[in-house]
Amino acid sequence: MTRILVYDTTLRDGAQGPGVSFSLEDKLALAAKLDELGFDYLEGGYAVANPKEMEFFREVRKLKLKNTTVVSFGNTRRTGARAEDDPSLRSMLDAGTPAACVVGKAWDLHVEVVFKASLDENLAMIADSVRYLKAQGREVIFDAEHYYDGYRANPDYALRCVEAARDAGADFICLCDTNGGTISPDVGEITAATRERIDTPLGIHCHNDGDMATGSTVAAVQAGATMVQGTVNGLGERCGNADLCVVIPTLALKLGREVLPDDSLSRLTELSRYVYELANMIPRDSQPYVGVNAFSHKGGLHVNAVQKMHRTYEHVEPERVGNARHILISELSGRSNVLAKVEAEELRGNPELVKKVLDRLQELENEGYQFEAAEASFDLLVKKLLGKHRTFFDLDRFNVVVDRFHGGRPVTYATVKLSVGGEVRHTASEGDGPVNALDGALRKAIQDFYPSINDVHLIDYKVRVVNPRAGTAAKVRVIIESRDHHNIWSTVGVSENIIEASWQALVDSVEYKLLREEGEKADGPRLEG
Repeated sequence: MTRILVYDTTLRDGAQGPGVSFSLEDKLALAAKLDELGFDYLEGGYAVANPKEMEFFREVRKLKLKNTTVVSFGNTRRTGARAEDDPSLRSMLDAGTPAACVVGKAWDLHVEVVFKASLDENLAMIADSVRYLKAQGREVIFDAEHYYDGYRANPDYALRCVEAARDAGADFICLCDTNGGTISPDVGEITAATRERIDTPLGIHCHNDGDMATGSTVAAVQAGATMVQGTVNGLGERCGNADLCVVIPTLALKLGREVLPDDSLSRLTELSRYVYELANMIPRDSQPYVGVNAFSHKGGLHVNAVQKMHRTYEHVEPERVGNARHILISELSGRSNVLAKVEAEELRGNPELVKKVLDRLQELENEGYQFEAAEASFDLLVKKLLGKHRTFFDLDRFNVVVDRFHGGRPVTYATVKLSVGGEVRHTASEGDGPVNALDGALRKAIQDFYPSINDVHLIDYKVRVVNPRAGTAAKVRVIIESRDHHNIWSTVGVSENIIEASWQALVDSVEYKLLREEGEKADGPRLEG
């Protein structure tokens, strides 16, 4: 069976998505990562667009990529011009890449309305551009833009466009659903019909405006396409492109196609999160295969079934794509959820204790707490009910003051008075805001006793109004995400006072860190890999 080639366009098409921007360093880092995972092609950018794109093409050569072919991107020659004089084609050659992707119109509407050219002139533009790039020794991919809309409107002309590219020597012809509105069965049928006329290898490039980019890409592969174009996490203009983090495992695990090297499939979740970090974007929790919710289970009946046999509610094993199973805890939880989340032997065979945990959980969630996104706080809750929790300090008081002078920035001061083992500490800190100031004062107060607290960093802070109809007297739920050198954990606090809710979540974060550290010391030294 023919191997399916993966063509990544995150750095070009993905970068056109709203809010997406990559620095030169980001682009080079992603190129190295994709090469490491065995991606076949990397579209580095629109060569004629700006100096940063051309600088990338110069710098990426120094990486000496082993698996990935870098591709420059550009348009067919302009109407009425010679290919050798066209700035877009010239810039693709100046990029010095071994492959070039040239995009041309395959919809007569675009030719006549946008280009204001004759249909024959467009065919000549396609043929001249492909032929010129081939003559310069480049591997050429022709992207037939708007191919599926063009085929529905005028199938004979759309086919003549790809035939022009074929006759000029294109190595691949990629059929594009540029508007993203073609339904997947039609993509399959049109691809199959094109396959009957074109013996050049076909590719597929789908946008996601109809939420069918994955289905359409799979349908095209089933109809004979051997190259898939897309972006990591589906980044892209408007509703995005086909998500390679979904397309790749679907082809490999559902259709049994050879796509990436076997060990790369198990690193897709890692790749997904890496790109979100580069783009400074919040990961999409519900993203198939690689999202944190992809293998999360909340309903008690579901959890019970999954504990007995994973495939009762999981279509693939999460480890195949580098993800993990999560058992969520909430007021909907049953006995199975609690037992799946807690390793404490005291709970096993003790239904009364399990009921006690569930009852307390439901009481707290009724007050506005939410533990499915704050598993560290749930762990502390269980420890308290089991008598395994201990406090590391006792709070006497805290105070937060915000000063804002005329025309200046607000400045926040926090003081904390607490005792640690009978020793009183009274500290103060200035911060960018109340939580930052409180965090600083708390750390100052306890760091001499627990120096490992300096390893903890707050990486996310979320506030949600629990009962908005109460207006300014409403309760708020604060969730804090923290990390140290080895772990990430989340904690929750709830109060009508946002500072108090934040304090609760901060204290839980510190106590979880220190309790876990005590447990690790009791179990023996950590072995680093």
